[in-house]
This record gives sequence, C-alpha cells and structure tokens, in this order.
Amino acid sequence: MAKRILAALIVVSACLSGPARAQDAAAPFDGDLQRLAEILGTLHYLRGICGSNEGLKWRNQMQALIDAETPTGDRRARMIAGFNRGYNGFQQTYRTCTPAATVAIRRYIEEGSKISRDLTARYAN
Repeated sequence: MAKRILAALIVVSACLSGPARAQDAAAPFDGDLQRLAEILGTLHYLRGICGSNEGLKWRNQMQALIDAETPTGDRRARMIAGFNRGYNGFQQTYRTCTPAATVAIRRYIEEGSKISRDLTARYAN
C-alpha cells in the first residue's frame, strides 16, 4: 500500500511541475496539497514510532512534492506548516506505537493515495 502512495506522489509531483507562475497565487488544488502535506507529516511521525525503519522516507516525499510544485512565499509556508501540523499533532498524542496508531497509519495512507489519484485525474494533462 505504501508503494502505491509513493507511486501516486511521484505522478502528482511530475504533473504539478512546470513553469513557475509569475505570481505565487493560490492554485485550485492548494487545499489538497496542504492536506497531503499534513498526511505526510503524520506518516513521518507515526511510521517512525511504529518501527517501520523507513527513516526519512515520508519527509523526503514531502521535499519531492515541494521541489515539484516549487511554491514560494505563503504557499510554501502553508505546505510546510501542514507537514509540521501533521507531525506535531500526532507527536502530542502518541508516544509509542499502539493499535490505534496502526489504524491511523492505514487510514492516512488510504487518504493520501486517494488525494494523489484525484489530483492526478483532475490536473494531469
């Protein structure tokens, strides 16, 4: 399942990359990107405490998303804040891996996969 979300993120990253905008105005998919960033932050934390041995995998996916989208200013800050919100929110709730954390991981991977598929379907040429 994690491989599917990674593949979807790569596709989204490739589809979203393109020439820089003259103004860094909000894109119609920014809400989805911010949610995806939050999910990546959540997975970065939860997969770490649940012993997945993935290291920086989810943080690197977030960096790849930022690199592909090349947001500046407020857009960039909002994406990074979403990642941090996901990470910090679960850091305050979970200190160790629990059955609830495992369920949360599964649900966030499913939601992230859905967002990636929807973005690709909606905005890929």
